Amino acid sequence: MISDVPISVLVPARRFGYKPIMRRYRQAKIISTLGPASETPEMIKALFDAGADVFRLNFSHGSHEDQAERIAVIRALEEQTGRPIGILSDLQGPKLRVGDFADGAILLEDGASFRLDLNDADGDQTRAPLPHPEVFEALTEGTDILLDDGKLCLRVEKMGSDYADTRVVTGGKLSNHKGVNVPNAVLPISAITKKDRADLEFALDQEVDYIGLSFIQRPEDVREARKLIGDRAAIMSKLEKPSSIDHLDDIVVMSDAVMVARGDLGVEMPAEDVPILQKRIIRACRKQGTPVVVATQMLESMISSPTPTRAEASDVATAIYDQADAVMLSAETATGDYPLEAVKMMQRIIRRVERDPEFWDRTEARHTVPEATTADAITAAARQVAETVSAAVIVTYTTSGSTSVRAARERPSVPILCLTEQIRTARRLAAVWGVQCVIAEDVRDFAAMIDEAREMAAEFEFAAPGQQLIVTAGVPFGTPGATNVLRIERLDD
Repeated sequence: MISDVPISVLVPARRFGYKPIMRRYRQAKIISTLGPASETPEMIKALFDAGADVFRLNFSHGSHEDQAERIAVIRALEEQTGRPIGILSDLQGPKLRVGDFADGAILLEDGASFRLDLNDADGDQTRAPLPHPEVFEALTEGTDILLDDGKLCLRVEKMGSDYADTRVVTGGKLSNHKGVNVPNAVLPISAITKKDRADLEFALDQEVDYIGLSFIQRPEDVREARKLIGDRAAIMSKLEKPSSIDHLDDIVVMSDAVMVARGDLGVEMPAEDVPILQKRIIRACRKQGTPVVVATQMLESMISSPTPTRAEASDVATAIYDQADAVMLSAETATGDYPLEAVKMMQRIIRRVERDPEFWDRTEARHTVPEATTADAITAAARQVAETVSAAVIVTYTTSGSTSVRAARERPSVPILCLTEQIRTARRLAAVWGVQCVIAEDVRDFAAMIDEAREMAAEFEFAAPGQQLIVTAGVPFGTPGATNVLRIERLDD
């Protein structure tokens, strides 16, 4: 079990010239969104020191120049600290919005008639422009249209190819460019817009680690993204649409990681369904071994308060108990008044949960059945052997990262030290439960691998003299997914 020791320690510089590394004493990871409140080099370093493992760049806001500056700061920090840091570039996706109103805003009364159409003219009390013809193609009589994050609701009574006459079910103020959601319809649109394609090319040129794919509705959306991205970055599929839940298993299999994006998911589905869906998505990802992130409104009150509500602390703890790989902060660190405090609080909650015997009891009870492959059998055995002999650490040697992801799927009660020569692999693993990476020399034979594992476990203080470590790897080296070796080693006294 992870011990309750200081948040981080600096360890000696490595003989390969790599700088000191900051070790995390927890298993679940933290993703922190950068924005106006957190974009200076000083604040980014402070967030990293406080516990941020991955930084999210929200491409709904800011220019490419802004994002490039943030990426440069992160990469410089990575070199300074010697700890691989992941970068998630989150695409905006096909966000639907109403157009402009002549007076900037209107007040919709319950029961009133209201038209949405393709007319470019500014809206008024009777109508509003909705410049998305694909929406009208998907509407049927009785369809509900939600506006402004679900605060307002319209019900379709009559529609055509360029208009929809509706009745106001829930009224309120409606202003320029407010968001539109159509919960019970699959819209004939791509998950990657023209803006997204430009942002994607920029992000790939910057060698980011994850691409956040927004508002996906079906597996074809992930497949389209894969054709554009190839292996230049990992895909993190954000589950925000009810239709994506209908294809959950297929999307999980096709994705490199999945995000439970509770904000828009909660707009398009009843609020009481979201906690159940969160657990369902996490279970599906755990079964497949796909890393899963829980996001949105985790510590929402800390946007303007230095402390969270008790309900928010419980919400974060629930995600950790449910075995999420990572939890994410959005506006809390991007635009909030207390970004540093939010990360520190997130870390405190995670570490407290991971010290709870109940957490490990639940973990033990929820182990997934390994697939009938040599790699899965070896990895499952590594966890069992580590617990039986009270090993201090599981060491994985990997090129692609698959060995370490497989080890994380087992949720061992000891840290996973990943040795890899690939910095891209190390950065992607920054979002994976329990995995901490060190850039190691390439090894060409088994004996050299064991020597490397022993040295790194000792140098980075994962194991002390006299303690045992479990080593897993794939032989021959460099073959992705070929985990076929397990070795028990003891550090010399």
